[in-house]
Amino acid sequence: MSLFKIKKSEKASVSLMPPWHPNFRNFDRLPDVKVVRTSFFVNCAAIMIVFGVLIYLGLQEYNLHSIRVQISDWQRQIDDNKIPSEQAVRRYQEFQGEEKKAAEVASFIKTDFVRSDFIVALGQSLPSNIALNSIEVDGSGVILHGIVRGTTSDEAFGQAQAYINQLQADPSLSQKFETITMPNIDPDSKVANQMAFEISMKPKGGGNP
Repeated sequence: MSLFKIKKSEKASVSLMPPWHPNFRNFDRLPDVKVVRTSFFVNCAAIMIVFGVLIYLGLQEYNLHSIRVQISDWQRQIDDNKIPSEQAVRRYQEFQGEEKKAAEVASFIKTDFVRSDFIVALGQSLPSNIALNSIEVDGSGVILHGIVRGTTSDEAFGQAQAYINQLQADPSLSQKFETITMPNIDPDSKVANQMAFEISMKPKGGGNP
């Protein structure tokens, strides 16, 4: 039995002995025997990146398409509503005009200024050489347009000034009007020694005459 026993020193010497033939294997040229190769992971990562980019571009294109569809929808709605909107604006403007007329009528009804009496009083006090062409009554007061005749332009101007003084001294007018002025008076280009004038009569307190 002692023959089969090997000493420890002999085992160590045997393990340190070189192989019985040289190793001529080229490890760089040997095939890769890994179960999952590194190139597989690299290819998977590249494919995932490409798919991610494609999905992102697809979503962006879809969003742009949705926005274009919405814009087209809104534009169609705008075109459909354009004519009714213009008609509504036109009717509103017409309504504003009618409302203004109604307000003038209401103001006319509420005022204690009797236009017929006023016109009669003007006619009775009108000098023979002065004629009234129009009488305008609105919220700002009364405006008289007329002509005055004289032998000369200076005389016509003096007659117009005398008429202003007459109106200012009238007690019935002074109760209703705060100022009576003649802002415009010009020679008549068609008739010699005749002048066209304008008389402004402002009511007291800024109210309607």
